[in-house]
Amino acid sequence: MNEEDTMADDQQLWGYPEVAAHLGISVRAARSRKSRGSLPEPDDTSVPDRPRWRPATFQGWQPVGRGFRSDLHGTAQPGGTASG
Repeated sequence: MNEEDTMADDQQLWGYPEVAAHLGISVRAARSRKSRGSLPEPDDTSVPDRPRWRPATFQGWQPVGRGFRSDLHGTAQPGGTASG
């Protein structure tokens, strides 16, 4: 049972191509966002230069930074998201 669970979890991990497709950006842009700290922390970093994320990591996560228009994506927060 544990081996199957581990295998199922492993199959659910996304690499850059899956993350890019989910976000509607290129793989290059996904790598760039990761290097700038604009993606959530990876769930698996066991393979160097190949971070992987669980799909659930992106549930409720909001992209931040230049170019993201939350008002166009239906994710605007009441009262704005400015801090400080």
